Amino acid sequence: MKKQLTMLALLVSAFAGLAHADDSAIQQALKKLGLQQTEIQPSPLPGMKTVLTESGVLYVSEDGKHMIQGPLYDVSGAQPVNVTNQLLDKKMNALAPEMIVYKAPKEQHVITVFTDITCGYCHKLHEQIADYNALGITVRYLAFPREGLHGQVEKAMRAIWCSADRNKAFDAAMKGDVPQMDAPATCKIDLDKHYQLGILYGIQGTPAILTDTGAMIPGYQGPQELKQVLDGQKRGG
Repeated sequence: MKKQLTMLALLVSAFAGLAHADDSAIQQALKKLGLQQTEIQPSPLPGMKTVLTESGVLYVSEDGKHMIQGPLYDVSGAQPVNVTNQLLDKKMNALAPEMIVYKAPKEQHVITVFTDITCGYCHKLHEQIADYNALGITVRYLAFPREGLHGQVEKAMRAIWCSADRNKAFDAAMKGDVPQMDAPATCKIDLDKHYQLGILYGIQGTPAILTDTGAMIPGYQGPQELKQVLDGQKRGG
């Protein structure tokens, strides 16, 4: 019995060492590309790992020699499923308390919009927020300052997200009122997380609409047009 336990311990140690070696090879490969902030997770692809980076989601071979960038789809069912976006659901859910939400009275769909207060089409979308809500579409906002992090836009947007009444401050900003630039010192909201999540989803511009089926729609969609897309996805699912 003692010999069996010793053998089991050696096997566990060997497999743990192999996994560590695989991750080390991946880390080394990524460092060569200048990617420092990484999170390595299992992948549905045999011999590959899923790697979340500041440049998006990668699928990297365990020896670090090959990588694929872009969404991974499961096509085994009736409709293709974006597995990459499903992986990001937990990160999205973790940010739910920080979203600025406009809830539909008779909710049929929930969309998450990555927005920028200096984006013209983001303004157009928000001007029609009552129309989206009337069609049963709840709209949730996350911040995605197109100029990047730590600029004036991000500073202004953080002040909105740190306001006592986020919706009121956001409404005003989308009407062109310049928000207060200084957020309260007690505010713990970090818009870096919003922005980095957008990068993981592959967002390059705003508005970017994530549907309740995990599909990403780049760019503005009018209320009726979006309702048709969402209804179609729901039927397909």
